[in-house]
Amino acid sequence: MQMSDPVLVLTKARTSCEMRAVNDWAANAYPDAEVRQGADVDFDALSPNTLLVPVRPVWLPAARQGERRVTLGDVLVLSNPRRPLGLMQPIIRRRRPDALRVVAGEPATIAELRERHARDQAEGEPFDRYVRIAASVSAERAERQIVGDRYKVPRLVAEQISSSARFQSGAAKLAAELGRPTDAVVSEATDKLSGFVATQSRLMDDIFSATFNRLHERAWNVAVDVDTLNSLRTLNKSTGLVFLPSHRSYVDPLVLATVLRNNDFPPNLVLGGNNLSFWPVGPVARRAGMIFIRRKFGSDPVYKFAMRSYLAYIIEKRFNLEWYIEGGRSRTGKLRKPMLGLLNYVVDAAGQLDDADVTIVPTSIVYDQLQEVGAIADEDAGGVKKPEGVGWLLRYAKAQRSYLGEARVRFGTPISLRETLEEVGEGPAQLEKVAFRVMDEINSATPITATSLVGFAALGAQDRAYTLPEIEAVLAPLLDYIDRRGLPGPDPALCRGVGLVRTLRVLAGNGVVSCYEGGSEQVWSVVPENRAVAAYYRNGALHHFVDRAIVEMGLLALAEGEVKAGSTPIRSSHVGSPPAPDEALLTAAQREALRIRDLLKFEFFFPPKTEFLHRLGIELDLLAPGWRAVTPTQEWTYEVLHGHTGALFARRTLQPFFDAQLVVATKLVELGNTAQEKDALIADCLGLGRQLALQAVLRSKDSVSKDLYDGAYRLADNRGLIHGEDIVDLRVARQNWLDEVELMRDRLARIAAIEDLQPIVVGEEER
Repeated sequence: MQMSDPVLVLTKARTSCEMRAVNDWAANAYPDAEVRQGADVDFDALSPNTLLVPVRPVWLPAARQGERRVTLGDVLVLSNPRRPLGLMQPIIRRRRPDALRVVAGEPATIAELRERHARDQAEGEPFDRYVRIAASVSAERAERQIVGDRYKVPRLVAEQISSSARFQSGAAKLAAELGRPTDAVVSEATDKLSGFVATQSRLMDDIFSATFNRLHERAWNVAVDVDTLNSLRTLNKSTGLVFLPSHRSYVDPLVLATVLRNNDFPPNLVLGGNNLSFWPVGPVARRAGMIFIRRKFGSDPVYKFAMRSYLAYIIEKRFNLEWYIEGGRSRTGKLRKPMLGLLNYVVDAAGQLDDADVTIVPTSIVYDQLQEVGAIADEDAGGVKKPEGVGWLLRYAKAQRSYLGEARVRFGTPISLRETLEEVGEGPAQLEKVAFRVMDEINSATPITATSLVGFAALGAQDRAYTLPEIEAVLAPLLDYIDRRGLPGPDPALCRGVGLVRTLRVLAGNGVVSCYEGGSEQVWSVVPENRAVAAYYRNGALHHFVDRAIVEMGLLALAEGEVKAGSTPIRSSHVGSPPAPDEALLTAAQREALRIRDLLKFEFFFPPKTEFLHRLGIELDLLAPGWRAVTPTQEWTYEVLHGHTGALFARRTLQPFFDAQLVVATKLVELGNTAQEKDALIADCLGLGRQLALQAVLRSKDSVSKDLYDGAYRLADNRGLIHGEDIVDLRVARQNWLDEVELMRDRLARIAAIEDLQPIVVGEEER
């Protein structure tokens, strides 16, 4: 640019006070520039070398407790400190000279803007409109340098997307496929785009934060790993982040938003179901970054196209995303199966952009207690979910007034989407492999709470009360295991002595456990009608103990002679080279461990075979240090198990899942060779499960669960046991599965006997 080239300062000042501030700024920065309101300029008439400088007057709220933000009190008195009334502006500026700032975006010449317009915009899109949008976006970036990244909000999104060449080209292609006019598809897609695009505003972000944060700030103290957040903030400078949290509560998005806001992250755009878009939550939440979408897209290709275009825009502009990959809140406390729809859309959207990538951040949010668990447990036992609405919200807010302990937010290892897609390879299971890696990382990051350990102890196979020393005896080896594994555990003080009593009394205060004090010492037990609530807390930690439990069951199978040497060895790289003949028993145990894993593959997220066997080797390092130098025998295996009397986890970890499989397998055997529709089958299983629980056939009464029966159903379906395709005798195949489940339950009973120091029978002898 030459010194003689014209300079045009573009602004959008609402009042004379703001215009004076802009003129004062321009007089210092560009003395010879002309200052114009952007709406009054004919950009087509400007010379190519004219330099356009977008500027914006920015009002800053007064600092309150070290932070400049709008409060609910400001709104109640009809005041918005970010857009003060014109009559008040001179007064505010006199009282607080720093309240009004003028910021400048990146300048560009008309020639440069015409080049970008030709490259990025669809043919026929007005240059004038493009310049106004570009100037607004540029000024927005400059404003964010003052207000902070927490106020990074996309502006004029629908306009930018619908005018882009990529959108117009995609719409034309879709129109050809549907046999419809291009203009009609463009118009419909633009309308649908406008329907779900989050129209964010800083005012509403502040109001939403100030209003709805009360739903969690009174109930929990929020703890977060600050070091990990710092590394994520650095990563966010070069890539957009996609937060995929576990989903346990309605307040999960509020808790995560508070954590990110307090650490100056830009607000996430949160994808959520339109069941929560009711008034007044919907209108406010949408302006605070919530994207309400249909639960199911069905066969609406235009809606799918609009959503894919929106996600591509978000990825390209590096806005951060958030959604809940489980598709809904956990009904049992452990992770649900991942829903792949939105992940598929993000993959497709990233594929539209050359070299585009996003970083997935597996996120775990865990609570000591949740007041909504009771309702969740009722739904899992067959109850009907109550619809959300204003009345529901008021009741929920009232229930959140009591203190429920701590909420902990932790992050797994960040995952590059592009690199992970390349690693897992192409094919129909590609997305599932990516999702399972995410779920495994969420599980790894999930902390173990004191309430989950108390649930683990109190929900033993025996339906009885426990003294405080008995509970401590169950928790002591767990705490030792957590420490030796380096797992994210609770404060050990909360699981011993006075701290344990405090944990129990908090649970008792919410009706989960009860204490009987009429005898010589206190005894604690789970309240029968809240057994599912205690199980919910326990289940949140079970995935940390599953590998150990499988090793225990495999070792027992060796000790009892149920597993024989032979067949092709399966070895992990951790264990070493192929086994010598004297190692054949251990190889057989590995095969058995893989069989048990296959029975549980719809309940837990296991890594690939090699990594799984590697993890089993690590578990053996803890159970039997020096095992690599030992020639394994049945006797050695038996001694390993008995050397850990009182410290075996399999019974308490796996009993609910094999009990649930027992119910589904029994029902399928009753059906003989006939099939039954899934919902009806699970409903019948709930009835059968309650019967077997009353008869004490089920050792874990919390196994009466729609969610656990769903996992067992998917296992049966995976084995072809639902409809019997390619199975000669369906009844026999179903009976074989039932026999396999009964064997696993029998092993758990024998492990329980070892754990309780009771004699057990091995073959014809009693040991």
